[in-house]
Amino acid sequence: MVLLLSRTYFPDGTNGKLEWEGRFVCNTIELPWRNNAKAVSCIPEGEYVLRKRYTKKYRWHIEVVDVENRSFILFHPANNALSELNGCIAPVTKLSGSGLGLESRQAFIKLKSLVYKSLERGEKVLLIVKS
Repeated sequence: MVLLLSRTYFPDGTNGKLEWEGRFVCNTIELPWRNNAKAVSCIPEGEYVLRKRYTKKYRWHIEVVDVENRSFILFHPANNALSELNGCIAPVTKLSGSGLGLESRQAFIKLKSLVYKSLERGEKVLLIVKS
């Protein structure tokens, strides 16, 4: 399975569109690009493997693996990149501004279901991030 994240960069945040096989899955919000600095930047464009991860805080969610000089980059619900994200990616149903979105939990449930079904079938799940 290959997910394609197409980004648009703004000074206050990064907005994206996530697609699978040419079909829209959800929008995304992230921090602005700040040279991949930990906790204040979105991750670099590139190709990444996704896997399941569990924590008490986020329960079952999705981890973006092998991000250069970064760790624990996750897909998890959030509606404001600057106040709720530390480099992670938040799926959102609707974009409401630069790095801002609405109904993140609904979008996250949809994305998690899609990714987990592929992983449970033994498929490798790739995320391609581009502008």
